[in-house]
Amino acid sequence: MKARVEVMLKDGVLDPQGEAVRHALGAMGFAGVDGVRQGKLIELDLADGDPAAAEAQIREMCEKLLANTVIESYRILVDAG
Repeated sequence: MKARVEVMLKDGVLDPQGEAVRHALGAMGFAGVDGVRQGKLIELDLADGDPAAAEAQIREMCEKLLANTVIESYRILVDAG
């Protein structure tokens, strides 16, 4: 089973990396980019099992390690296919 975790800074948290990317895009001639938010994507390869149990386990992983829940939010996508 495959799973993805998308981690992004929460709204209102300053994103200096995103701002640097936005600035660089403007310097390269890409007009009209008003904002950039940068995050991370974590892909997990899990042993086959119950998708609901896998999601609960991944949520625990996020709370303990994968995301800094003070300033980041996360979204879990499980592909049981």
